[in-house]
Amino acid sequence: MSECTESERFAACLRSLKERSGLSYAALAAKAGTSGSSVHRYCLGGSVPQDYGTVHRLAVACGATPEELRTLHRLWALADAAREPEPTTPAEPATAPTGPAATRPEPETAGPPSVTAEPATNAAESEPLAPAPEPTAARQAPQAAQPAPETSRPEPAPEEDPEAGRQGPDTRAREAPHGTVDTAVAASGTGAVGPGRRRGRVALAVGLVVLFLGGMAWTLPSLGSAEDGDGPDGNAAAPGKKDSRTLFTSACREVVAMGQHDTCVREVQRLLESKGAVIGVDGDFGPQTLRRVTAFQVIAGIEPPNGVVGDTTKRALYASEARMSTWTPDKVRKRIREVFTEEPDRAVAIADCQSFLDPLHILPNTNGTRNWGLFQISDARLRDLKGTPRQALDPEWNIRAAKRLWSEDRDFHDWPHCDRAFSPSPSPSR
Repeated sequence: MSECTESERFAACLRSLKERSGLSYAALAAKAGTSGSSVHRYCLGGSVPQDYGTVHRLAVACGATPEELRTLHRLWALADAAREPEPTTPAEPATAPTGPAATRPEPETAGPPSVTAEPATNAAESEPLAPAPEPTAARQAPQAAQPAPETSRPEPAPEEDPEAGRQGPDTRAREAPHGTVDTAVAASGTGAVGPGRRRGRVALAVGLVVLFLGGMAWTLPSLGSAEDGDGPDGNAAAPGKKDSRTLFTSACREVVAMGQHDTCVREVQRLLESKGAVIGVDGDFGPQTLRRVTAFQVIAGIEPPNGVVGDTTKRALYASEARMSTWTPDKVRKRIREVFTEEPDRAVAIADCQSFLDPLHILPNTNGTRNWGLFQISDARLRDLKGTPRQALDPEWNIRAAKRLWSEDRDFHDWPHCDRAFSPSPSPSR
């Protein structure tokens, strides 16, 4: 659909939330941490926020329900995708040669006009024809052998060629004095006049065309092999072939995102499952699918990891060798107890509260940041630890990072909500 349509739908949804909240543009902007003019543009469809975090904060400030958040996220993703620049319009095919060769007059010593009249224009544009041999032979012929009509010049002899092209070989033969033709033929060795001469020129032009086409046939396969890497093994289909992979067919939108429920979502889930992700294949793009898509984008190195299945993510789902296999809950519990020797039960309970012991758990915050992995380490703390989202999804790294945070004050103050929910109770020794 057009950019205008997607942007207007997104703006209408955001505008309805704003109007329902009763907040002014300035008040809403203050709550969302942006400017009033920006909020005004977003609500009127003048522009689309570059990141979903801004959209999420605005919606939360307006009191949006979870269902409204999902709808707004989907509309933002479509509007954001529609905002991408259009492909560059291919240059118009050349209809005539350009450059110096097109403007300078044809040298009188070059091949006669009869060659350019042949269907060898492409070859002539790509590789200039070599001068025909007969002008040299004609210059070497005695002056007495030159024809005497008014239209001919005594010097130089090659000037006859354009005239000969207009008159034809038979006319020239009749106008030349007796013996002139034989002398010119003997001097050139190829037949400077008559039908033989034209056949020689045609043969020369045909030969050049064959060489040109042969060169193209030699180079095109190598060019095609470089461009056709986007085939069934991963990326786009080869030129001239229709991509039959589900996510690239007309049945699927350009963007598969939160809130959709169709076979395209099912295909995304199937591909994630084939890469080792624990995910239900039900065709419903809900929070779990959003987390798994985001985790895949992080593992595959796709930027930004926004949980939206666009063109790059589609290709990676088919082609990338990234794996999403990770630790089981039992292995997670065991390793946490080994690292948190001081408070093993409490540490396990907090990790279970934070992520359900899922190493690939990702949770967005209302301020646009996210929490990562087993202990849901925030973006801010991740920077303090000099870590990355990719590292945070590694269960071993995440557990050790959480232990470093615990060691600062020897408590779980980084996880206040789950820590308060934990009620210490004796547990069987293991």
